[in-house]
Amino acid sequence: MARLVLKSNLRILETPSEMAEVESLQAIVWPGDEREIVPVHLLLTAAHNGGLVIGAYAAEPLTEALQLVGFVFGFTGLYFTPDGPRAKHCSHMLGVHPDYRGQGLGFALKRAQWQIVRHQGIDRITWTYDPLLSLNARLNISHLGAVCNTYIRNAYGEMRDQLNAGLASDRFQVDWWVNSQRVNRRLSRAARQPLDLAHYLAAGIEVINPTAIGPTGWPEPPSVDDRSLPGGDQADGRPLLMIEIPADFQALKAAEPDLAVNWRTHSRLLFEDLFMKGYLVTDFIYLSGSMPRSFYVLSYGESTL
Repeated sequence: MARLVLKSNLRILETPSEMAEVESLQAIVWPGDEREIVPVHLLLTAAHNGGLVIGAYAAEPLTEALQLVGFVFGFTGLYFTPDGPRAKHCSHMLGVHPDYRGQGLGFALKRAQWQIVRHQGIDRITWTYDPLLSLNARLNISHLGAVCNTYIRNAYGEMRDQLNAGLASDRFQVDWWVNSQRVNRRLSRAARQPLDLAHYLAAGIEVINPTAIGPTGWPEPPSVDDRSLPGGDQADGRPLLMIEIPADFQALKAAEPDLAVNWRTHSRLLFEDLFMKGYLVTDFIYLSGSMPRSFYVLSYGESTL
């Protein structure tokens, strides 16, 4: 049962004992292989040399002692432009204790990161996530306002923790333009009302990979040969389109590993093709209920920002 957090306590972490708490929390969030954990000495080195580790604490119900229940970790990096290299913040990890998920702690940690990084004079934050994880997509794209047109095949090679083992570690690399109107609107106290599937369907926006429920009860993607992709130039490309993904990919993967591989291949080819043609992920829709569904919204051209 999830524990209720009435008010989280966020703080910048800088000491060895605080980083030891982060190390322990990683083992709970990503169980299975201690070699995947970022150790105390590396967290400390990054934090003392331009990096940032922020922790979220909650009071234990019985003792009132504060317990680390979430963290975000990143460091300063570079990206390259025609005018030369520029600084960015690379957000490497965001983790929330399983007992405290679904209460907005991930959003609160990212918002704190956004506040600090923009005051450092940095205008871009990047990070990666598995594009088939719908709850991560909902946070990153819909709630935070990140965008994506970069797909990285097998970004981390073979991963050994329980959440990632057995599947290629494909990732979206998202861009969070911290000073953009788009991001500021989503992080303001009066955030925009999100558009839902009905809004997009009423506007004639098409789902280009409609799924079907297979004999085992899980959604199956259409074959690659049956795809109807938009044209790549401004005249032929549709301004908006949608791509469906499984609403609970981790459960699907546990029940049907071969189907999970099919979804990885299908979505990889689809996103790579569309990104090459000038599309950009700009929104995400999650429909809850007895049969939840998840959809990415892609816009044609960066002018949509």
